Amino acid sequence: MRRTKISFCRQTTYIIWLIASLNIQADSSLNLSINKHQKTFEAAAMKIWDWAEVGYQEYKSSELLKDELRSNGFSIQSSVAEIPTAFIAEYSNGGPVIGILGEYDALPGLMQTASPFKEIRHDVDAGHACGHHLFGAASAWAAVVIKEWLERTGTKGTIRFYGTPAEEGGSGKVYMVRAGLFDDVDAVLHWHPSDSNGANAESSNSNKSAKFKFKGISAHAAGSPHKGRSALDGVEAMNIMVNMMREHIPQESRIHYVITKGGLAPNVIPDLAEVYYYVRNPRREKVEEIFDWVVKTAKGAAMGTETSVSYEVMHGNYSKLPNHTLQKIMHKNLVMRGGIEYSKEETAFAEKIYKTMISPGGEIGDQEKVSPYRSSHTYGSTDVGDVSWVVPQAGLRTATWVPGTAGHSWQGVAAGGTSIGLKGTKLAAQVIADTAQDLFKDPSLIEAANIEYQKRVGVNFEYYPLLGDRKPPLDYRN
Repeated sequence: MRRTKISFCRQTTYIIWLIASLNIQADSSLNLSINKHQKTFEAAAMKIWDWAEVGYQEYKSSELLKDELRSNGFSIQSSVAEIPTAFIAEYSNGGPVIGILGEYDALPGLMQTASPFKEIRHDVDAGHACGHHLFGAASAWAAVVIKEWLERTGTKGTIRFYGTPAEEGGSGKVYMVRAGLFDDVDAVLHWHPSDSNGANAESSNSNKSAKFKFKGISAHAAGSPHKGRSALDGVEAMNIMVNMMREHIPQESRIHYVITKGGLAPNVIPDLAEVYYYVRNPRREKVEEIFDWVVKTAKGAAMGTETSVSYEVMHGNYSKLPNHTLQKIMHKNLVMRGGIEYSKEETAFAEKIYKTMISPGGEIGDQEKVSPYRSSHTYGSTDVGDVSWVVPQAGLRTATWVPGTAGHSWQGVAAGGTSIGLKGTKLAAQVIADTAQDLFKDPSLIEAANIEYQKRVGVNFEYYPLLGDRKPPLDYRN
């Protein structure tokens, strides 16, 4: 048989073309899988949006995601880390272990219809103002797509979906980290709803929270006030002292509180009062230092008002530790996918909701862009931080909200219940699937990410949770 001779240059060109063609085919097959599951996971996102279950109460939401993953060939571990709504779904044929995080808790008091105007729903007591209904659905969607790709190509790998409840003040992931559920993971991928598209190397604030409960003696506030001791006085004295502290703590710190119990009637001296505090700083060591000072104010306030005080640590999160090796791969994939285009109807919706914002800081059209790669810091906190200190991680954000929308707002709930939110959901699923595919194709990337992780945490680092050994606060939203 006669073979055609090809010059070295032509042969090299042919090989490059062949590799490119194979990559295009692989990407095309990934897209086909994304599209095949689109209706299923968009419907799941909207059901979770409609249920709007708060932290540790996400029974229907977690069961829905488990059912979808189980039906697609994943094995399920339920009620992990002593949390009924936490679970792990896994597919494995060997190889590296890549975890994908999924959240699904709503925020109390942010009931809202899918309207560009403020229209409170009366059938629920919460709303997905942080878009976690989209977060959970897109992450599960990406996990299914990658599982199918591993099967189709015979690539060795383990894809593990972590159903992580109660991110909003409940630190669900911290209990999962503490239980060792990430100990054998090579890399973790995640995303978050936003008003823009980006995959920066982002750090965050550490934080720690607690409820301080004061006890006093009730009495008639007019007839016999000298016989009472006001628990509310204890709360107010503590708040005054904490507010004096603000001058003397690092300026990047944050302290905020809400009085959760303050008495029931003005003419009764309250014998029980409670205040709920958050302390934040980029460094967990500084958070612990400031938190200890807050505890001292509580004790001083109790002494000065002749009441007693106790406190319960509610949650604690590490700062998010960036990993440039993984993050640059995710950014590359986001740039490849591009931003989000609105339809005529979506633009009309966006224009109406945009008019309701105060100092939006963005404009319609920004959702079509992808932010350039950079290192950044957010003053918020997340329990993803604890995950990032035990395994390399990368995350992205996509425009599920109208540009300029603030997180934890009714505008975020509204857009998250429309096709605008769903478009950002699909983009997130695509980018996570693309990134996982890159890592499974080239495990040396995972090795490089772990080398960077080890350098960042240092040789003497030992993880311990800021919330200590407390049990998950399953009733913290009651």
